[in-house]
Amino acid sequence: MRIDPTKVEKRITQFIKEQVDDVGLNGAIVSVSGGIDSAVVLSLTVKALGSKKVTALTLPERDVTPKQDLDDVMQLVTKLGLTCDCMDITPMLRVMKESLPISSPSNRIALGNMKARTRMMTAYYYANVLNRMVVGTSNKSELYTGYFTKYGDAGVDIMPIGDLYKNQVRQLALHLNLPDQIVRKVPTAGFWPGQTDKEELGIDYDSLDLILYAWSRGLEPIKIVRETGISIQKVEMVLGRVRGTEHKRRPPTILRLSNTPIYSQSRKECDHGA
Repeated sequence: MRIDPTKVEKRITQFIKEQVDDVGLNGAIVSVSGGIDSAVVLSLTVKALGSKKVTALTLPERDVTPKQDLDDVMQLVTKLGLTCDCMDITPMLRVMKESLPISSPSNRIALGNMKARTRMMTAYYYANVLNRMVVGTSNKSELYTGYFTKYGDAGVDIMPIGDLYKNQVRQLALHLNLPDQIVRKVPTAGFWPGQTDKEELGIDYDSLDLILYAWSRGLEPIKIVRETGISIQKVEMVLGRVRGTEHKRRPPTILRLSNTPIYSQSRKECDHGA
């Protein structure tokens, strides 16, 4: 799973620039959390477009987002020659929770997804006002396992690192000389205090990536076990998650009516309907 980070950097920066230029936008919006994925994407976007064409946003939640994450964001944007708009999303979340008749504080997943969608909505507000593209930060490990929020962190225009496993994103981060505390930080979606990706996924990223990499190349579960030394229970759990989240990777399903006689054959009926 080793990559050539120099070649990957060049290809991704070309991709970002091409995508922004092709649609005639003024630049890009990147939501930055203090984690490795958004740090890599922000760094590559600046390399692709220049600092004047990149808007960095950080959207913390009071009493949930660690102060260290905010400090890491500010250190990163300073290093990249950017400023960063910081907006606390807590008031917006409070209004939504108080307005929803079925809001339940015990449903951490539903509330967590609300947070991701609030951040998406904010990013697109900035994009509309500034005529810029929203650049996503999801990686291949997250996309394969469905570890993302539909119309939340997955609600973006492009995903520059969407074909890189988490382990490969880490290789790229080291190549880009990103701050050590960001590269080594315990991954989390930040839905609630103390949440970690490992706890939610039930497996660490090193093992997860090996399973996904082997599976994507057509290996059967028992062969994956032999090749990686990971237990069959873990392998089946991961592949079950891949199958169970397929709907999250598909666009909305459209009912195709092309072969169905849905139109009236009578001009009189058509005129009446009009």
